[in-house]
Amino acid sequence: MKFQKVIFSTIYLLLLGPWLHAQIRFEVHIPAQDRSKNLPIFIACSFNNWSPGDPNFRLESIGNNTYAIDLPDTLSYFEYKFTQGYWTQVEGDSQGHSRPNRVYDRLKEQNPQLLSLQIEGWEARPTYRFYIKSLPKNTPQDASIYISGNFNNWDPGNESYKLQKQFDGTYRVTVSTELEKLEYKFTRGNWETVEGQENGKACPNRALYRKSDFRLEEIPVDIKGWEDLTGTFNFYSIYDLLILFSAFQCILLLVAIPTMQDYNRKANQWLLLSIAFTAIVLIMKTMTGYRVIAEQYSRLLLIPDFALFLYAPLFYFYLQKLLFKTPQMPVKWWLHFILPIFQVLVYMPFMLLGSKELLIKLLNKEQDLHFVSVIAGTISWFVNIFYWFINWKSVEGYNKQYPNQASNEQNTDYLHTVLILQAICLVLWAFTGLLIFGQRFFAWDTVLLADKSIDIIWLAFSAIPYFLGYFAIHQPEIFKIVKTSLTQVNILPNKASNDTPSVLSKLPEISPEIIPQTDETPVQDIEKDANHEQLIASWKEKIDEFMNSEKPYTNVGLTLNELAGMLKITPHLLSKVINEAYQKNFFDFINSYRIEEFKIRFEDPRNRQFTMLAIAFDVGFNSKTAFNRAFKKMTSQSPREYFFDSRVEE
Repeated sequence: MKFQKVIFSTIYLLLLGPWLHAQIRFEVHIPAQDRSKNLPIFIACSFNNWSPGDPNFRLESIGNNTYAIDLPDTLSYFEYKFTQGYWTQVEGDSQGHSRPNRVYDRLKEQNPQLLSLQIEGWEARPTYRFYIKSLPKNTPQDASIYISGNFNNWDPGNESYKLQKQFDGTYRVTVSTELEKLEYKFTRGNWETVEGQENGKACPNRALYRKSDFRLEEIPVDIKGWEDLTGTFNFYSIYDLLILFSAFQCILLLVAIPTMQDYNRKANQWLLLSIAFTAIVLIMKTMTGYRVIAEQYSRLLLIPDFALFLYAPLFYFYLQKLLFKTPQMPVKWWLHFILPIFQVLVYMPFMLLGSKELLIKLLNKEQDLHFVSVIAGTISWFVNIFYWFINWKSVEGYNKQYPNQASNEQNTDYLHTVLILQAICLVLWAFTGLLIFGQRFFAWDTVLLADKSIDIIWLAFSAIPYFLGYFAIHQPEIFKIVKTSLTQVNILPNKASNDTPSVLSKLPEISPEIIPQTDETPVQDIEKDANHEQLIASWKEKIDEFMNSEKPYTNVGLTLNELAGMLKITPHLLSKVINEAYQKNFFDFINSYRIEEFKIRFEDPRNRQFTMLAIAFDVGFNSKTAFNRAFKKMTSQSPREYFFDSRVEE
């Protein structure tokens, strides 16, 4: 019995042995145009994760322009294609078009052990081969990674675009598309797990541009982080915190400014509107940088765009109300807000879309929304440049005029600071526009640079509330009532009038009790009078007597108009006498009396209990800086140097 079992076993092995060691042999003939080349040929198939260049599946040249490879006979069904090592060099038809996958089916092949095949040609289409060079350390070990972009309608988990882990440990995927511009991101299967910056914030779309040579090399990818796997201490970056603190600073200013004594209501109403709008925009800009908010409330992503047209007119009206006497709004003031209203109307169809639909439009940069954004950004830059020059001209004009009409020092340093920050924003804005233009028309790889430039613009814009807060603490008088009013710089007519507003028409009106009487001397008569110098000297004597007896300079807000009313002469005549007789402007003329009065009071033993600053305020100065600057200008010494530190200030 045992002998029979041995005999049967031997016969069984002899009959089935060749089949157990059988293999499937593929013999492939290459195209005629490639027969002089020593091409590497690989088989990429469903059982090797479609790896196009796996050295274990490279075909060997057997002569006569034929390549061969043996595969295990255990395979009964699989799909495959031949490549030259890359998906950019995959077989196609004789015309260079794509061909369907080849299929091996043991049951349908005439000879399952030997297949003789012909490669007709190679595909000639834009194909991009990506491989991930590095992943975040917190990436799950079993994570599936996908590529999503405008080539697949931003499907975050399409199995056709799943990256395959290769024998060398890298993740690779190939994308073929006819699109001129390829935009894409990497995900772990859904938008909750999309790639982001290291701090978890959303990152801009990656982009590639189609070139004439489609045989692209491998495209390395570094994934910095995942939006859903951000560390606790990385959730808010320093950049985000600066923007948010600026918004909180705005809120504090909204509370603090109206509580100030002598609150300049007319001017600061516009300031408060601009500060409130700035706070809203900064909060929206920061919060929508995070995935959860951007996905659920995608309409909020459009809110910061409204700063393009609205912020400039708000700040313009603040300056005009702050610096100049404008008791009423210009007749056509509403023209300043035509563009912001038009922007709202244009954006309304997008605001009415569903959150997901709008998010897809934003990600895909669809033509309608992208066109609106580009046009709005371009037009608004020119609008903001126009307002900036008007505002700069207003501040500079004010600085030139007030020494001739005001006696107290007007601090416009903070306005210069704000205008400089606005100028920085405008320059960076133009630079960003140039980057986007180059990216669109010259295929510049400037996506990340443009994104960083936009971040710097918002950082510079958010610095404005910090400076306003600083000046509100250290120089609160800038937010208080300004009694001196000068010529206004108008870009729209105030009233329908044939007369051009003059400087005098913008000055404060003289109250009825000090309106000049009939005995005042017309300026024209003085200029034509043969005894011109005598008349000037006569008026100088009257002014000296009045200044020494009445001491009007102790009034902090004394203006040229007010003093002219007291002397019962026209402001123009008073200004002329001061310029010719004293060789000074009105500002220096009044401060010279204040300095002399300060010297007298400081030397008076009865005032030893008072500090220098207290006496300076008492003689008409409105700040320590103004006093020190005026004293040094008049005496070429500081107050302490002048008095040899004779009194210790408390």
